[in-house]
This record gives sequence, structure tokens and C-alpha cells, in this order.
Amino acid sequence: MSTVSQLFKSPSADIWRVIADGWLYSGWVVGASRIRDVDAEWPGLGAQLHHSVGAWPLVINDSTRVTAVQPGRALELVARGWPMGEAKVEITLEDRGNQCLVTMAEDAIRGPGKLMPKFLRAPLISARNRETLRRLELMAIGGAGK
Repeated sequence: MSTVSQLFKSPSADIWRVIADGWLYSGWVVGASRIRDVDAEWPGLGAQLHHSVGAWPLVINDSTRVTAVQPGRALELVARGWPMGEAKVEITLEDRGNQCLVTMAEDAIRGPGKLMPKFLRAPLISARNRETLRRLELMAIGGAGK
């Protein structure tokens, strides 16, 4: 797994509000260009959000499914983006008073993305996820999800 962490300047409750609103997903996840539908149970176990990946007009419609959840603390997802494949994503939130350490771990689990050697794909995933965490922090600070 490629892992990145960032200390956010907001408490975990503010960050979780953004994560828990599936309609905001494309605002903070790099590569997700739009949200087409979100299960009412999101981010409950087994819930899905239906997104598009890519830049218009070259978008791929796919979905992301919750495989484990600890509300307010952790979320595990299987993100699909075929024909690239699927990735396992783990997001954890660790409260530190008015701040929160957010860790995001990801790796390819199926499809062509898994065929790329780990030493090549890991830096690309890490760079994307550092930007994803920057966006998530800005949305939390800005009050998204309230």
C-alpha cells in the first residue's frame, strides 16, 4: 500500500462530515470528475457511490463501494475505474484536539493497474493522494458537508 498522512487544522468531526457526504466525493478525490448517484446508506458497509473518472468528454462511469467502516474514524473502499482496474483505499482519522491526523493508504488490487510494478505505481498513487488530502482539508476547513 502507498501511504500518505497529513495533519489537518480541523477536528475529525469536520473531516468526517465531508467524507460522509458522498455527493462531495468528486470535490476532494483526485480523478473523480462527477458523482452520478449515492446510496442513501453512504458511508455504511456495502454502500456505493457512482462516479465518473476522467476529463470530459473522455469519462468512464464506475463506482466505489464501502468494504469496512468505523464511523468518524475509518473508511475502507474498493474504488473502481475500469479499464484501469480497482484499488483498495483505507482512510483513517486520528483526533489530536482541534487537529486530526488523516492517513490514506491505497494500492491496485485488480486489473491493468496491478500489472504496473509497485515501485512505479506507488509514487504516482502517493502524489495523487497527497493532493486528495489537501483538497479534503480545504473542504473541511470551509465547512463542506454541514
